Amino acid sequence: MTHPPLAVVVKGWPRLSETFIAQELVALEAAGLSFDLWSLRFPDDEKTHPLHAQLKASVRYLPEYLHREPVRVLRAWRGARKMQGYARAKAIWFRDLKRDRSRNRVRRFGQACVMAFEMATGTRGIYSHFLHTPSSVARYVSALQDIPWSFSAHARDIWTTPEWELAEKLSGTDIPARFGVTCTSAGAEALRVYSDTPDNVVLVYHGLDLNRFPPPPDNRPKDKPFRMLSVGRLVEKKGFDRLLDALALLPKGFAWQWTHIGGGGLADTLADQAERLGLSGRIHWAGEARQPEVIKAMRSAHLFVLPSRIARDGDRDGLPNVLMEAASQKLPILATPVSAIPEFIKNGIHGTLVECSPQPLACAIIRLAMSPCKREQMASAAFDRLVSEFGMDSGIATLRDRLLALTGDR
Repeated sequence: MTHPPLAVVVKGWPRLSETFIAQELVALEAAGLSFDLWSLRFPDDEKTHPLHAQLKASVRYLPEYLHREPVRVLRAWRGARKMQGYARAKAIWFRDLKRDRSRNRVRRFGQACVMAFEMATGTRGIYSHFLHTPSSVARYVSALQDIPWSFSAHARDIWTTPEWELAEKLSGTDIPARFGVTCTSAGAEALRVYSDTPDNVVLVYHGLDLNRFPPPPDNRPKDKPFRMLSVGRLVEKKGFDRLLDALALLPKGFAWQWTHIGGGGLADTLADQAERLGLSGRIHWAGEARQPEVIKAMRSAHLFVLPSRIARDGDRDGLPNVLMEAASQKLPILATPVSAIPEFIKNGIHGTLVECSPQPLACAIIRLAMSPCKREQMASAAFDRLVSEFGMDSGIATLRDRLLALTGDR
């Protein structure tokens, strides 16, 4: 059996909230790249997107918790100790462990030993999605097997990873990444500060594969009530708590409904907040949904709302793919100027950007509800920009060439 020369490391597979990773991997396969996929976690979503079924790569699951697979971990550790790079990998890990004395850091090294031991002979490069945990595993495997590694960074992993760790992974003396890609200009600028070779941090927008989406509807519904839609995890950085406060400020005579799609740890907290504000009768918590269901909801809504903000721990969005998905259906967008969102949405041209506070959000909702022609104009401009500047093909070609160079195939 012939094994591909590239190993790809992800946090979990498949994951409903990470369609951008599934889109990229399927597109890389279509572009002729082959790889094995290594997942640090087992699937925990009840649903999957149709896109996930298109991936042909072999998927291997590392022990999510080392104590649950002791025989496998012990066998791998014994095998890893015989590898030429074990002493180097152990030294790197010990240095990291002194600064991060956590069980997660121990787990990363154990997973790296398993991956290095079980990885197919002939693997010549590693590519990890996210710069925190997956890249730590990739870096330790890189040291164990003496092969280069690379990464794709997104949002939380850029803004919440300690500075010492970013410096080690981007320009350290021991096994820095050969290159990294990130999906926003803001992210690229932040990472280049830590790199001795800033050109090795490459901006690659995720873009959108428009072949996976239906053409936008010919006409946006004009009936009442005014239907708003949000899609995103129920976590602090999405700002849905402030949107609920904004909805409570809307005039009593204004007929509206809000639908939220997505799961997340704040589901009960936000539902309780909506109940206290007297909003529950106008809100539909749809939970997790497959992408066809999301697109169907977008086609029947009047406004897409994404009130992103910076969380207390520094976490924030990058450029959420869901904004491009809304634009693909010519659904007008109300968002906030956080992180890389203004790289796609220019305020007043492709959508409306306001501060993530209840009063500005409420005022913007009323203003947009009363301005159907302006909504239509901005939605058309966002669609045109999506087609002309945020397609997927050029980014996939850039990434494919980098990965082929990483494995020595070009």
